[in-house]
Amino acid sequence: MGKAFDEIQEGLTDAISHSKGKKSKVVEHTPEAINVKAIREKTGMSQQRFCAAFGISLGTLRHWEQGLRSPRGAARVLLKVVQKNPKAVIKAISE
Repeated sequence: MGKAFDEIQEGLTDAISHSKGKKSKVVEHTPEAINVKAIREKTGMSQQRFCAAFGISLGTLRHWEQGLRSPRGAARVLLKVVQKNPKAVIKAISE
């Protein structure tokens, strides 16, 4: 049928093999765990103040801190930046 079809078929076959636990070329990427409570505590903020400062709902923060959920997407990026340099983020947000 064509090169594109062959590539798609090969990918699907590989995905099926992987799902069955067989050897495949699939590469799994697992993001490292983020300790949200440690990040918040590093800022010296309470849960309420941290949520207000960074636009996170209190319920979401509590779920993250309890390990019931994990931050994803932009929230994950924000937390990683806060972890590295909380003062810079707080300064940027307050300006």
